[in-house]
Amino acid sequence: MGPAKIYFISFGILTIAGGIIGYVKAASVPSIIAGGITGILLLVAAFLLPEHRAAGLATAFIVSLLLGAQFVPKFLRTGRVMPAGMMSILSVIGIIVAIVAWLKK
Repeated sequence: MGPAKIYFISFGILTIAGGIIGYVKAASVPSIIAGGITGILLLVAAFLLPEHRAAGLATAFIVSLLLGAQFVPKFLRTGRVMPAGMMSILSVIGIIVAIVAWLKK
């Protein structure tokens, strides 16, 4: 199993877990919906690798980019490590992993 696949499986599981935690702690329905959808998409992207490399990496890149667009500004504005800081870091790493894996044909 390649490093990109392992990363996106981990990222997907953490994203789903974060959505569940957001729901349990704050009764946030948007957290569980967004965390579930993006986490499942990251898992799907991971399981597309390596057989359907382009589709898997494109999906992982887009989801990471969308999560980064949501959480990086929130982290810069609030400075809160949880959840914005952690998701910002995971999203930026996801973008980098997708690009590096794409370039390593």
